[in-house]
Amino acid sequence: MIVRVRRPNLLGRATAKFALDLLLWSAAVPLAYLLRLETIAARHLQSVLIYLAVGLPIRAAMIWGFGLHRQAWSMVGARDLVRLAAAVGLGTVVLFFVALGLTGWAFVPRSVPAISGTLALLILGGARFTARFLREAGGRRGAGKGRRVLIAGAGEAGTMIAREMLRHPEAGLVPVGYLDDALAKQRLQLAGLRVWGGLDDLPRVARHLRADEVLIAIPSAPGEVVRRVVDAARAAGVGYRIMPALHEILSGRVSIGELREVDLEDLLRREPVRLNLDEIAGYLEGKVVLVTGAGGSIGSELVRQVLRFSPREVILLGHGENSLFALSQELDRRQPRPPSRAVVADVRFREDLEVVFRERVPQVVFHAAAHKHVPLMEENPAAAVWNNVVGTANVVELALEHGVERFVNVSTDKAVNPTSVMGATKRVAEYLVQRAARQAAPGQAFVSVRFGNVLGSRGSVVPTFRDQIRRREPVTVTHPEMKRYFMTIPEAAQLVLQAGGLGENGAVYVLDMGEPVRILDLAEDLIRLSGLEPGVDIPIVFTGVRPGEKLFEEILTAEEGTVASRHEKIFVARNSPPSDGEFEEKLAALLASAAAGDGAAIRTALQRLVPTYHPPSESEGSDLRF
Repeated sequence: MIVRVRRPNLLGRATAKFALDLLLWSAAVPLAYLLRLETIAARHLQSVLIYLAVGLPIRAAMIWGFGLHRQAWSMVGARDLVRLAAAVGLGTVVLFFVALGLTGWAFVPRSVPAISGTLALLILGGARFTARFLREAGGRRGAGKGRRVLIAGAGEAGTMIAREMLRHPEAGLVPVGYLDDALAKQRLQLAGLRVWGGLDDLPRVARHLRADEVLIAIPSAPGEVVRRVVDAARAAGVGYRIMPALHEILSGRVSIGELREVDLEDLLRREPVRLNLDEIAGYLEGKVVLVTGAGGSIGSELVRQVLRFSPREVILLGHGENSLFALSQELDRRQPRPPSRAVVADVRFREDLEVVFRERVPQVVFHAAAHKHVPLMEENPAAAVWNNVVGTANVVELALEHGVERFVNVSTDKAVNPTSVMGATKRVAEYLVQRAARQAAPGQAFVSVRFGNVLGSRGSVVPTFRDQIRRREPVTVTHPEMKRYFMTIPEAAQLVLQAGGLGENGAVYVLDMGEPVRILDLAEDLIRLSGLEPGVDIPIVFTGVRPGEKLFEEILTAEEGTVASRHEKIFVARNSPPSDGEFEEKLAALLASAAAGDGAAIRTALQRLVPTYHPPSESEGSDLRF
């Protein structure tokens, strides 16, 4: 059986609104005569009809030309009124000259066009506001039952969401007022609702208004503001939800109208990253872009972000078919489908990569493929060398040979004074990119970008904690003083794109990560966000620092400093990579050790390549455990 879906008769509605606008505007003419002459005598009736008839096509042209018949009256706003005023204003000027031309044919006082124009603006605008008022009033009448919502934030986002709640009482949300720290907004009425005080007044106002939940409607609020509201809501015993952060809206992952539970990212987020869109589009628009490790957390987000800038094609390269398949399915759901191609290949095998470079000819490469888990790479050092060092060498050398314009290597803070095999191999990868920069032709740029942990990335601490909380198991923290730098996945991807736009050949860019976060605080926040109490509902167990881990990650080595770049969140590390001859000899020794599968020899070779690499001895490792 075929089910036919009836579409709304949009053409009929537009025609009806067009006719109503024309009728209301025309009604302003006899009213103008009445105001000017105080009465319309029989001898003036013919003049009124002539002026009305001659002006009819002009009014119709203004309504059609300015699209007044397409305006949604029940949702009219300031821009709609500006357009209405422009249409009526232009029509009034034209009708004034028409009135002058009717001299001898009809009696049209010179003030009548101005009076009728003013009346038309009032009548047409009033009709629209009446429709909007009736809709919102209907929403208020239907909003007697539902969850009473106190809105934190009386800006554009807060007033918009309040209006949406009033227009849609079926959602079961009743806005009762706002809170905002801006003194200029205190006691104001916005969308018919009062600003009752600042954010610190939340417990008192929530009790007074009998609020059931607080909605945080400040999309660009830093983490400390979100935390203040969440703590105050908990103290008041009310629920809390949040509108998405600005970076989520800009990335296209969510819309501004979506409400969700407060998450850990909201408590940790900083000022939103401000992108230089022109600079990024300048090197991505119309280009073939290759992303290695495209199925991973950072790689897949890089793909999403790159697609915002109209590339000619994005090549998704990875060795995990399941993750690539999931990303391809996600892109398939977009309309129109973005220009992309998934390639299952491993960066360790140069032959596979050569086919991609030869057939697709990428112009921009983001190298995000890497082994990243510190304890796992301590147990499998040869795998770290093959993937992080050999894989990077393969991609870099092919990028040089095939004239890639921009190469961006995704690195890590664990490459700084490394104590792990993973960190040391990533530092060698930085050296490989810097060596390529010295060999680059004019117009080529090879850079690395260094940042810390990424919240929610696959296999990271946050998903592990969430899984433990969900199963009501103890949350395992290695050390009470362990600290890490954190970024959200979209924030990290956006800054990688921005760093690529800076394009200083050979640079190692360091991202501003804000302040480091104690892992213990992170675990406690996650437990509380799950509606539980740390140490009461979910115990926290300290397991000891694992091999290769540090209590505190550094962003720069001791011999490095930073210089500012053109972007406020990105700095350039000053370092000196080893000379080519020395580097080649030591790299060959590392690869020979990896081929032999000799872990001790691999660590020795890494120490020769990276003098700041200090793997913990057995005694040091035992001292770190407690």
